[in-house]
Amino acid sequence: ITSPGMLTRPEVCGRGWLPAAPIQTKSCAGSRLCRGLHPAARTAVQARAILSPTGAVAEWPVEPAQQPQEDDAFCGTAGTVLKRAAPTDVTLNGLLYHIHTFGCQMNMADSERMAGCLEAAGYECAEDPSQADVLVYNTCSIREKAENKVYSALGKQAKRKRNTDVKVKVVVAGCVAQQEGQSMLRRVPEVDIVMGPQHANRIVEFLERADAGQVLAVDPAEVLEDITIPRRESAITAWVNAIYGCNEKCTYCVVPYTRGQEQSRKAEDIRKEMLSLGEAGYKEVTLLGQNIDAYGRDLPGMAADASGRRAWTFTDLLRAVHDVPGIQRIRFATSHPRYFTDRLVKACADLPKLCEFFHIPFQSGDNDILREMKRGYTHERYRATIDNIRRHMPDASISGDAIVGFPGETEEQYLRTEQLVRDIGFDRVNTAAYSRRPNTPAAEWDNQVADLIKADRLIRLNKVVMDVAHERSQRFNNRALEVLVEGANPRNPQQAFGRIRHNKLVYFDGDGTALRGQLVHVLIDKCNAFSLFGQRVPSGEVDVRRMSAPVAHTEPLLVHS
Repeated sequence: ITSPGMLTRPEVCGRGWLPAAPIQTKSCAGSRLCRGLHPAARTAVQARAILSPTGAVAEWPVEPAQQPQEDDAFCGTAGTVLKRAAPTDVTLNGLLYHIHTFGCQMNMADSERMAGCLEAAGYECAEDPSQADVLVYNTCSIREKAENKVYSALGKQAKRKRNTDVKVKVVVAGCVAQQEGQSMLRRVPEVDIVMGPQHANRIVEFLERADAGQVLAVDPAEVLEDITIPRRESAITAWVNAIYGCNEKCTYCVVPYTRGQEQSRKAEDIRKEMLSLGEAGYKEVTLLGQNIDAYGRDLPGMAADASGRRAWTFTDLLRAVHDVPGIQRIRFATSHPRYFTDRLVKACADLPKLCEFFHIPFQSGDNDILREMKRGYTHERYRATIDNIRRHMPDASISGDAIVGFPGETEEQYLRTEQLVRDIGFDRVNTAAYSRRPNTPAAEWDNQVADLIKADRLIRLNKVVMDVAHERSQRFNNRALEVLVEGANPRNPQQAFGRIRHNKLVYFDGDGTALRGQLVHVLIDKCNAFSLFGQRVPSGEVDVRRMSAPVAHTEPLLVHS
């Protein structure tokens, strides 16, 4: 790259890709690997076809997409609009609310809590934001794209408030609100309330205060137990928070700055919530936490057996809630490899309600990158954890998270991540290109990887993830699997759909509305990477031999280097 120069060098993406035509760039201090692309050059590259070293033309994606997922639980940019029928147990006040959630399951659970508060106060849910009297954007800041999506939505509503007489109140909740604070109120003065995730159960109070002026609530606070009943999106499955916040200091992650320090709920409060869910007919609960397996280390007391453990660990919590009547399945997310102990693995294998699905992010397959990330483990230790899980639960499904293009990542280091995905045999991996986030150490480093290199690696890793997931999925073929029916397939009303214990979606012919909430068996005859298809098997005709994992798949898929 010269000044001004042309982006025509093969090194620009690390694999020999060339722009189909010369692209003018501004002056920069570029290196041989083009560590930083100017926005103008980046926009130009994204808008053009790219010529590969072999001469084939391929369209370069503006936003490299992740592999298809059944549910975007890890910070998609589109978000989810809350859909609820009008409450029948309260007096309505004639006002409508609209909640648009971006991000992870923790945000979804917070949105349900806010909906519960609003409906208890007489509000009714509206799917159309233009009809709402209260607009809530529950935000995620872990990736820049999701954050930008929120500001785009806010811009539309700000224009609406400026140009009309509408008296809508705009609420920004969640991690972007916590991160931006007062600056968001200055940037978008039409916003009425900016509130961090720790204040989700105070939304009605803040709406009343907003009548007198803008409300800012981002101060650290203890997340107190309250009697609000969340308005859950599903009547079959439910999120239950077990621990809030995060004490880790990963150099790329903004979560500790937006969700605060770890705060574990008392086991009796979690059990009480699960008891109410069981009584209400819920069949499945997912226990939530940023680091769910770190549960209890902030609670007082030590174990009575002189083991040196805390009085409450996540293993103890699972045993304490496992016998809740009515709840037939228990899941949890997200786990940190450092805290996934042998004691926890054995408990998951011993407790029949615990589903054989574990989401354990690995982020990179290279030890030097993991050290720079401050993840606190090596790829060897991660492999040993998965080995241990599959030793006790050979058929377990494993999912993870991976970041490509972390500052300083070389091609060789990236390839170690590819190799880890192949060796482990993941059922799914949520992938992302590294995104510089405010207040994180890695954002300030001068060895940033070029956007084109990150995009290239993301595409390549997604291909590996898809291939591995498809191969791994074939173990379910010709097996009769237990499916918790969630309803009718929105795209084909003649089909029902649900999930197996391994967290894969299953589609089969049947009345999804009538079967909703039931456990049925489906004989699988088609296996895609992230979904299964089959035919329902009457309960009296289930072949027990077909319910078990084939012998060929009972050994761990690890190939250690």
